[in-house]
Amino acid sequence: MAEASRWHRGGTPKPNLHYSKEVEIRTTLQELALYFIFLINLCILTFGMVNPHMYYLNKVMSSLFLDTSAPGDERTNFKSIRSITDFWKFMEGPLLEGLYWDAWYTNKTLYDLKNSSRIYYENILLGVPRVRQLKVRNNTCKVYSSLQSLMDECYDRYTSKNEDLADFGLQVETEWKYAPPDSTSPWHWGFVGVYRNGGFIFTLSKSKSETKNKFIDLQLNSWITRGTRVIFIDFSLYNANVNLFCIIRLVAEFPATGGIITSWQFYSVKLLRYVSYYDYIIASCEITFCIFLIVFTTQEGQKIREFKSAYFKSVWNWLELLLLVLCFLTVSFNIYCNVQIFLLLGDLLKNTDQYSDFYFLAYWHTYYNNIIAVTIFFAWIKIFKFISFNKTMSQLSSTLSRCIKDIVGFAIMFFIIFFAYAQLGFLVFGSQVDDFSTFQNAIFAQFRIVLGDFNFAGIQQANRILGPIYFITFIFFVFFVLLNMFLAIINDTYSEVKADYSIGRRPDFELGKMIKKSYYNALEKLKLKKPEEDEDKKKKGGDLVERARREGFDENEIESAKQMKKWKDRLEKKYYSAEIQDDYQPVTQQEFRELFLYAVELEKELHYVSLKLNRVMRKISTLP
Repeated sequence: MAEASRWHRGGTPKPNLHYSKEVEIRTTLQELALYFIFLINLCILTFGMVNPHMYYLNKVMSSLFLDTSAPGDERTNFKSIRSITDFWKFMEGPLLEGLYWDAWYTNKTLYDLKNSSRIYYENILLGVPRVRQLKVRNNTCKVYSSLQSLMDECYDRYTSKNEDLADFGLQVETEWKYAPPDSTSPWHWGFVGVYRNGGFIFTLSKSKSETKNKFIDLQLNSWITRGTRVIFIDFSLYNANVNLFCIIRLVAEFPATGGIITSWQFYSVKLLRYVSYYDYIIASCEITFCIFLIVFTTQEGQKIREFKSAYFKSVWNWLELLLLVLCFLTVSFNIYCNVQIFLLLGDLLKNTDQYSDFYFLAYWHTYYNNIIAVTIFFAWIKIFKFISFNKTMSQLSSTLSRCIKDIVGFAIMFFIIFFAYAQLGFLVFGSQVDDFSTFQNAIFAQFRIVLGDFNFAGIQQANRILGPIYFITFIFFVFFVLLNMFLAIINDTYSEVKADYSIGRRPDFELGKMIKKSYYNALEKLKLKKPEEDEDKKKKGGDLVERARREGFDENEIESAKQMKKWKDRLEKKYYSAEIQDDYQPVTQQEFRELFLYAVELEKELHYVSLKLNRVMRKISTLP
């Protein structure tokens, strides 16, 4: 009885493996179904925040303020500003004309709403625009002693230490007096430097004529000096038709080398979140997202407690943790943005005669969009965890895991050569070619060479000898040698993995086959499809009987074999079934009797086979 109970507990590993396999399949399918619901909810949430009108609003505003030329000078617009004269032409021309719209195209008065301006008739100007400049002090850089007699002024590049905080000029209005920066406002990252808030500020008037007189007065009194390093033009619009705010910042940087470098930022954001019925659907998706986040966090916490240090050995677990961190960051940014909008938006809309600083809200709202964009990217990547049981995906993951050491070794060699060429290009062409003006630009320029997007004439003109040599050798070593070497590593490893799969080394189960099997089982239970296995067994059993008769077996032997087959199938179904869940169950007397009879029949069969083998051996021994 002890032997029988040990056999029943699973002395053979087959039932335990079969059971664990079925549990793993069922668990994987449940996780996949739950995760698809989460992913659909996240997609509705993210795409519901993006409005196609955002692009068109940015486009029409950029066309108005960036591409419109000054009257009488078709070559001067904001993008083409290169001197202080061009800057004042833009301020008095395209900027002034673009900000003040008070009549329809037929010169008919459009409206009379607190003397406000509606740009393109549909976008109301919120408050008044603001112009702000930052300066640096004189003598902030060192002049070589031999040249000190030639120049008595020296203005370095902009830093917070070099910033000029003293009042200048007329010293009567705010534009001549320094305003300290606001600690909550973000710094601006420009092409030449990083600029903080504050500086010398003035706001425009509601009247177009007053604003134009203001520009003329500033120009005559030299508001822009040699110490000026950057000028910001900020204003905000609201379009009620599409419920979008457009926050615009035009930047003119005055580098220490002279000239002007222009840049711009157009942020179309939806600050009034919950207005229409669709917005409330998005709100429900946000609540569902938080519920999913709590559930997933609890699951991962249980896995960490269960597996402990072994949990961190899986790449997929690290992806789970990264996704959870991004989700928490997304929720934190969303809460912070909504709180700030609730606190600031009302006050900003009340002061129609002052500058309304929506840039702070747009800045953090843009960061929130970026975080949620990265989150949904990794959420889609996680699907590979579930489809990795597929044969093709398993081959791909096996290939990458096998060749990772070779790829790391190759990457070291590749980037040594790659950075060597980047340093060469930066030093040789950096002063003349824009693509190599900085070391970072040189790195990206070389990636563009690999992709075939490169201006060869530029480096050839910069250096007629080293230019072609650099280009030809880079293409040969990096494109023809190293990249093909990388492909050879991948291809060779993939061939090995495919060969292993062809001889039976493959995943324990494939998710696609299991889903198909579950689908057929459901149809059979609903009596919409006949069981295929029973038909196959009947067909296979009939073929075996016919084959046995053709080979000369009598009917008694065939019936005995059929009885043995029935016993075997019944016992396997009973003792090797996946439904066994208890480690121990007592063996009944009937079960013991069936096992005994099965053992007796096996003994008879073995005796019969032994007799046949002895007969064959005697015949072989009598052969000459």
